[in-house]
Amino acid sequence: MESLRLKALDSLFANPVDVNVEGSTKITTIFGENVFTLKKARHYLSDEAYKSLVASINSGKKIDRSMGNQIASGIKAWAESRGVTHFTHWFQPLTGTTAEKHDSFFTIKGDGTPIEQFDGDALIQQEPDASSFPSGGLRATFEARGYTAWDPTSPAFIFEVGNGKTLCIPTIFVSYTGESLDAKTPLLRSLDALNKSAVAVAQYFDRNVSKVTATLGWEQEYFVIDAGLANSRPDLVLTGRTVFGHSSAKGQQLEDHYFGSIPERVYAFMRDFEEEAYKLGIPLRTRHNEVAPAQFECAPIFEEAGVAVDHNILLMDVMNRVAKRHKLAVLFHEKPFAGINGSGKHNNWSLSTDTGVNLLAPGKTPKTNLMFLTFFVNVIKAVHDYAPLLRASIASAGNDHRLGANEAPPAIISIFIGKFLTEVLQEIKERVGDNFTEQDEILLKLDIHKTIPELLLDNTDRNRTSPFAFTGNKFEFRAVGSSANCAIPMAVLNAIMAKTLDRFKEEVDGLIEKGEKKEVAIMEVIKKYIVDAEKVLFEGDGYSEEWHAEAARRGLPNLPTTPLALDAYVEEAALELFESLHILTHAESEARHEIMLESYIKRVQIEGRIMGELVTSHILPAAVKYQNVLIENIRGLKELGLSSETYANQLQILEKITKHINEGADLVEKMIQARKKANAVENTRDKAIAYCDEVKPYFDKIRYHVDKLELHIDDNFWPLPKYREMLFLR
Repeated sequence: MESLRLKALDSLFANPVDVNVEGSTKITTIFGENVFTLKKARHYLSDEAYKSLVASINSGKKIDRSMGNQIASGIKAWAESRGVTHFTHWFQPLTGTTAEKHDSFFTIKGDGTPIEQFDGDALIQQEPDASSFPSGGLRATFEARGYTAWDPTSPAFIFEVGNGKTLCIPTIFVSYTGESLDAKTPLLRSLDALNKSAVAVAQYFDRNVSKVTATLGWEQEYFVIDAGLANSRPDLVLTGRTVFGHSSAKGQQLEDHYFGSIPERVYAFMRDFEEEAYKLGIPLRTRHNEVAPAQFECAPIFEEAGVAVDHNILLMDVMNRVAKRHKLAVLFHEKPFAGINGSGKHNNWSLSTDTGVNLLAPGKTPKTNLMFLTFFVNVIKAVHDYAPLLRASIASAGNDHRLGANEAPPAIISIFIGKFLTEVLQEIKERVGDNFTEQDEILLKLDIHKTIPELLLDNTDRNRTSPFAFTGNKFEFRAVGSSANCAIPMAVLNAIMAKTLDRFKEEVDGLIEKGEKKEVAIMEVIKKYIVDAEKVLFEGDGYSEEWHAEAARRGLPNLPTTPLALDAYVEEAALELFESLHILTHAESEARHEIMLESYIKRVQIEGRIMGELVTSHILPAAVKYQNVLIENIRGLKELGLSSETYANQLQILEKITKHINEGADLVEKMIQARKKANAVENTRDKAIAYCDEVKPYFDKIRYHVDKLELHIDDNFWPLPKYREMLFLR
């Protein structure tokens, strides 16, 4: 029977995909048409209901049930005008994806009259089964009750699937006893904590500041390949990555793909998913080829972090659905192909005040320069103090494959700020003595605005090997994986910043109480923080062995694997941090640690199982089949009485194939035994370490033999689509 690979290739060549997409629509005419924006709310709600909704969004004021009924009625009227018949509470359980349970507006009154109904109770709260989602022990199987609760800060939207339309209400997800079971709840709590802490410090400089918002601009990297070829790879279907595959003769070595002309078929797909995104209010701005073949990127305009997180995970769903219309497959795995770049999701994070100031942008006056330096140095101190926790926030089985190679940053958390700001910090450290004096107030007048903004925004080098880099008016957290939910690293970053700002204010206030001028006190603490945290600053090559050695000398943590990195969630510093800021209780932190370890175990386990299956039922049968062809060829030449020299090459190939068959099969059996041994470990952390240290090392060993077989076996016999086919055929 012809292999799925050959069928997929035949289909690709025989039935070219239609890449025609209808003419471009002006973005502003469709942007947000499927979103219940405040402008639409103004039309569909009473003044009272509208003001209640706005107050909830802007200041977190609770919406009472009576207002909930009015708002629900308005949302329903808008949704029905768009052809919607069903609604769902759309939430983000700790599975890495979103969840939804659809209910119709349709119901029947007591007298049998059918009606459409959507009241405040349905808007504000629903009850999904909490025992069927990861809970880390917070919920037992028999303890099923959980609640989704409306998040007014993220607008309701209509999701279109085919001809169906569903009203989606963004929500949080908590257990019956109130514990968070999702990614969104701690993010919202962290945003609230950061707002309070940042406002308190910002008011040193501007008493008019009453709100500080964390903003996020994510950059989503992804691969696109033909769906027929992807579906012919069981490893891609089940794990999102290729566990086998010899490098293509051409990869990314010619550096000809980055920012190159977008392939026509992919271009049609991009235009299609962008249009769907615009309808959902996702402000996409950028699209381009990435470095690796078949790799691409899209990025939006910055938004408030809570909405940006929702938009990112929503877009990933949109992209997957739209890709199917184009007979394509989108790969969000951090390392779907060995030997070429993996994919990240760079999180560009900043802080903005309600007075219109970006707190991480150098200012134009001494006062705003000092405000910038205050928040800038506090970020450095936060990352230094909580580096292990920041590393834990981006830990996953997929990201372990990516970190530390092919333009992905290493697992060592460091900060790149550029030589000009390095010089500014050095000058502050050197010119200020043990105590900041009146004579040293000239430092407040450092003419930062004449040199730093232009150089940082336009000319400063970018360090692709830095996991956390300052890029002019924001920090770019480059270590986040492409499949990750941004809510998790953003919640951690917001939390460590909030805690650091709280401590900063305590220290400054303490000096002021002792009689220091405010500006002098601020500069003294800034200097102290520079000295305390400067070892986390690094401007060089994060891939180099020299940096690893230097980082060790500095005492910076290097946690290359997920099971060890995740320990930071349950260390005393993290438990105290989250609980003191009311972001996570000890029980919630420990539950998340358990959930992430379980996820790691299951993902590595699935990879091991599919490896064994592919070798046993795909690779070895093909290899044995070709082995028999060679044997028959050699036998025939012998029977003709020809000398051994005439079949020496065939014999050599046969010996190589036989060696790789035997050694590959032996390694699969050893890997299976290691899995069984790991499965017998009861403690979740120990089991994760066993999978990491005892099972996973077999993966590369098995792959070596399989990839060698791919080189030697007749192309017509090989069952799996090859790298050159998946990465280059359109």
